[in-house]
Amino acid sequence: MEKIWLASYPDNVGPEIDTNEYSSLNDLMRQSVSRFGDKPAYENLGKQITFNELDQLTTQFASYLTHVAGLKKGDQIAIMLPNLLQYPVALFGALRAGLIVVNTNPLYTDRELEHQLKDSGAKAIVILENFAHTLEEVVSKTQVETIITTQIADLVGFPKSLLVNSIVKYVKKMVPAFNLPTAVKFNHVLAEGKKYPFEDVEMSHEDIAFLQYTGGTTGVSKGAALTHRNMIANLLQANVWASGDLKEGTELAITALPLYHIFALTANALFSMKIGANSLLITNPRDMPGFVKTLKGRRFSYITGVNTLFNGLIHTPGFEQLDFSGLKLSLGGGMAVQRFVADEWKRITGCTLVEAYGLTESAPAVCINPVNLKEFNGAIGLPLPSTEVCIRDADGTELGLNTPGELCVRGPQVMKGYWNRPEETANVLDADGWLKTGDVAEIDEQGFVKIVDRLKDLIIVSGFNVYPNEIEDVVASHPKVMEAGAIGVADDKSGEAVRLFVVANDDSLTEQEIKDYCHTELTGYKRPKQIVFTDELPKSNVGKILRRELRDKDVS
Repeated sequence: MEKIWLASYPDNVGPEIDTNEYSSLNDLMRQSVSRFGDKPAYENLGKQITFNELDQLTTQFASYLTHVAGLKKGDQIAIMLPNLLQYPVALFGALRAGLIVVNTNPLYTDRELEHQLKDSGAKAIVILENFAHTLEEVVSKTQVETIITTQIADLVGFPKSLLVNSIVKYVKKMVPAFNLPTAVKFNHVLAEGKKYPFEDVEMSHEDIAFLQYTGGTTGVSKGAALTHRNMIANLLQANVWASGDLKEGTELAITALPLYHIFALTANALFSMKIGANSLLITNPRDMPGFVKTLKGRRFSYITGVNTLFNGLIHTPGFEQLDFSGLKLSLGGGMAVQRFVADEWKRITGCTLVEAYGLTESAPAVCINPVNLKEFNGAIGLPLPSTEVCIRDADGTELGLNTPGELCVRGPQVMKGYWNRPEETANVLDADGWLKTGDVAEIDEQGFVKIVDRLKDLIIVSGFNVYPNEIEDVVASHPKVMEAGAIGVADDKSGEAVRLFVVANDDSLTEQEIKDYCHTELTGYKRPKQIVFTDELPKSNVGKILRRELRDKDVS
């Protein structure tokens, strides 16, 4: 398709980016440290670390990984942390050691964690002690040899670190007992790493930086192999698009989405590094009153989130009284932004909530609305520089304007492929580099893209992908369940929620039994919110569950 969207670009945005600006993400960090040295880079629990301090800490961390743990370029390391200062230290330290980072959700169940560690081949893991009991259950079945544990306040400095960690462990009892005899503590790692000389491992554009796990139409969790070039490209695309009003080395970015999620990884961790912003890490954004209290008295300029986050904030007492005088960019992604939320956000903050679109396989951004957009428009925006999009029908034929079909994407941000899954890769990525998104969209005369529907049965709960097959497989493994079918239904709080239809093979099966089972086997956002018992599930002539008929089923 002709790039008709270029005519709608903001005046300061060119049609292409040059990925050669950085040779790797390590090069990005080196340049930012040199430019922004003593300026704050990350902040959490009242503690700031500067770019120079981040450089020192990541050097020590990387040195330990290389000299003590014996990890080599191309080895995989899982990072299983919420938004704490330890995350950027582990992230950039691992990259400087030449490792492939496997971002891991701290709330994974043992089944989910085992799959990801085994599939990725991770040889090391950095994990918050609060979740170490989960690792204990599965680590013997994986290739993990190096275990680094940390407590919430390890990097905030003594005596506050001792006080906070003691309260978390002994008063709030948030750290279940665990037994990992070979584990080493995060601060010990830093101290040991300091004893050895270290030089960054040289990386190239084609080296893999991340295995970012996503699901698929089959429900099998797959690692999208994202190279240094993929990440640099998307960072530069976002930077040229969004940084026009942002002044380097002065901005305060609010990072509430978890950094293990691809959206926050690129739009916060890397984007803040690029522009020299101070990234304020919110460890528990679900605590909305606490979140608002953290923002009180701060003049922040940049915030990213999903619809549920913005919706939660605008309904939290005290939010309207915050200082929005410096707010220049509010970026929404991960799920559709609802018009009501966008309108209220604009009324309260005076800043338009700009919607963007992306997916894990594209590192993630594909389209963003102009940041100077006056009003919410319901579109996902314009394709980014160096990005091509087209709309195709089921046969792969390209369609015209205002005609719905599958959105396909090509650009330097598109993944190398799924880790060790060539067949799965071939299903979504053709020989010419076009990625099938699985989303039904249309393009208007100005080049704005609008999502119409989804080809996949993907359910998006608070910005996180939930795959019906996984839910069905887990529930069907319950001894009292014959069959299960999962669909997404509208939900005021999370955008969508999981509705589960169950055919029992034992009349004694209760809704609570299913909920308890799901609580053990599934991360919180994947657990069904509604459970409906039924005599049978609608199926095709080959036995495939017809989820479209489940959606039409009257459950009143």
